[in-house]
Amino acid sequence: MALIISDDILKKANLDEKTMLIDIAAYLYEKRKLSFGKAKTFANLNHLEFQKALAERNIYMNYDEDDFEDDLKTLGIKSIK
Repeated sequence: MALIISDDILKKANLDEKTMLIDIAAYLYEKRKLSFGKAKTFANLNHLEFQKALAERNIYMNYDEDDFEDDLKTLGIKSIK
């Protein structure tokens, strides 16, 4: 699917193309519609740039108990369950 947003709309919204892509990616990530990796790719940003963009928008990383357990496993620490 292609979505075309005219330059006129971006101008009226006081946005440029890059900012619009980041805003959309951040929104979809926050709503858990895109993973972090997919969202950063959509926004054309690297890992740290997308983390910074999320922080600037007061959007927290999606980190749940399963992620925590995976991190413990990676570190060789027994589960706390």
